[in-house]
Amino acid sequence: MPTAFPPFSTRSPRPSRRPVGPGRAHPGALRGAAAAAALALAAGAAAPAAAEAASPEGDTLTVAISQPVDTLNPFLAQLLISTSIHKAVYEPLVAYDAETNEPTGAVAESWETSEDGLTWTFTIREGMTWSDGEPVTAEDPAFTYNAMMEDEEAATANGNAVANFETVTAVDDSTLRIELEEPQATMLSLDAPIVPEHVWSGVDDFGDFTNEDFPIVGSGPFTITGHEPNQSITLEANPDYWRGAPEFENLVFRYFADKDAEVEALRKGEVSMVAGLTPAQADSLEGQEGISVNNATGKRFQGFTINPGAETQDGEEFGDGHPALEDKTLRQAIMRAIDKDELVEKVYGGYAEPAEGYIPARYDRYYWEPSEEERLDFDVDAANEMLDEAGYKEGDDGIRVSPDGDRLELRMHVHNDRPDYVAMGKIFVERLADIGIEVDNQTVDPGVLSDALYDAEYDLIWTGWSVNPDPDYVLGIHTCDALPEEPGTMRGDAYFCDEQYDELYDKQLAAWDDPDQRAEYVKDMQQILYEEAVVNVVTYANTMEAYRSDQISSTQVQPDPGGNLFGQDGHWSFSTAVPAEGGQGGGSLSGGMIAGIAGAVVVVAGAIGFLVWRRRTATAEDRE
Repeated sequence: MPTAFPPFSTRSPRPSRRPVGPGRAHPGALRGAAAAAALALAAGAAAPAAAEAASPEGDTLTVAISQPVDTLNPFLAQLLISTSIHKAVYEPLVAYDAETNEPTGAVAESWETSEDGLTWTFTIREGMTWSDGEPVTAEDPAFTYNAMMEDEEAATANGNAVANFETVTAVDDSTLRIELEEPQATMLSLDAPIVPEHVWSGVDDFGDFTNEDFPIVGSGPFTITGHEPNQSITLEANPDYWRGAPEFENLVFRYFADKDAEVEALRKGEVSMVAGLTPAQADSLEGQEGISVNNATGKRFQGFTINPGAETQDGEEFGDGHPALEDKTLRQAIMRAIDKDELVEKVYGGYAEPAEGYIPARYDRYYWEPSEEERLDFDVDAANEMLDEAGYKEGDDGIRVSPDGDRLELRMHVHNDRPDYVAMGKIFVERLADIGIEVDNQTVDPGVLSDALYDAEYDLIWTGWSVNPDPDYVLGIHTCDALPEEPGTMRGDAYFCDEQYDELYDKQLAAWDDPDQRAEYVKDMQQILYEEAVVNVVTYANTMEAYRSDQISSTQVQPDPGGNLFGQDGHWSFSTAVPAEGGQGGGSLSGGMIAGIAGAVVVVAGAIGFLVWRRRTATAEDRE
């Protein structure tokens, strides 16, 4: 039965993809992007801070950022800032509604599927145009998807979305037909910006194309008109955007050397919005005239992975992970030594939730938590008893030795640019000492951490991912197909491979016509991740942001209520923002939640390191 969606004023997407097949992201390209982004960030820190610029004009919405874009090419972009910008420039086939996170029309205004779920037919929105005036037709998504199916470089960022596609055909200007190899539950959450065929068909090499011929042609609410590396990215409102032109004429992303500089610029009115606040920063901004603080439920999780012994897809062992970590009993004992409530209070000032399932509680359909019998509760005595019974004897110095004679000294890699991770790492050192494990706490640059991950030269390593309304991507990075094809490449952040998990992954992906059954498969997958204790989630941190209410009178959170502004599954906070009269004056989030806080923190969504491989928001970071 066809499904149609009118042009609502709120919605947005950022979906998922199947992590197998020819659409797989190119690991080497991602690793290179991580290194390049790390260098760019360092360069940005040394560059003159954008805070010296003049205050924003009344028609300009200025967002403070500290992460440089990795590329303006949407086929390659991995970092959250890049994908956030692309969401404002290129519409996807189907979007996520800002209020409900449910699928809603974008390039496609309606769709229908065959009884067997193998043929999807999308009707392209009538009268929709590109920013250069050319009509949007079915040829555009057909070109986009076929490029990802046929070109390895074009598949870098979103190729997993099309890995199960058999053919993509523009039947006519208004009809797109996609034939699948197997039924696929993610057809309404395809994570790929649709690009204009009349522009991109002339690109000879997707991997080398920078996409910096300004203004960049897009179909979204804004067009990119300028990029000064490590200084700013400028966008202008698209007057012909099909939902209606944004009220802010300009959208500017300005780089700052650090978060304190961003906060100071917000105080001075030099920027309109800042995300990723620490507890002290959020507390200091609360109650200030002309500033509102948004306390949103988290869409990210924070955690760490344990190296269980790295292998390639062909079974080649590599790296130097501690051999004792192959033992699930030891991994579970480590989890039982961690007090998640302590992390919530000491690190996040109470503005987080203890986490157990892989998917944050804001996505209630897929949220999972263990039963009382299954839960690996914080219990130091129980953890010590587990290790005693498994033959891990304490040495004279109090450090345990494995049954094979290996001293339990573990290397832990922590991002030095993530204050919350740094704080949790210090707590981990103390708590693992309580069960006879010595931790070498290596707080390092994201590039160093990235190298350790790819080379499998670590024991414990910190991670965090943004989870989209459709969880397929973050689940897919732990299938056996996500293992590296050769040492030094990988698509996920853990060397996890489990046959039962893979079977459930395939089942959830195939359950396109039974959402409830799919949710049960997803919960079963989370239970396996939890029990195997290789991929370990510890918190869901709130998202803390602030904006100038004397510059922005209202804007849209996602979801609504209680959602976030930055890193949305769409562009709603930018495209629906309304300037305050006269450039100043109070205002509130439209239907959103503005909460007073004593302290809070958000993970700086899109940090380099792990998040660079993620699916942006991924999120990517990720993407993300």
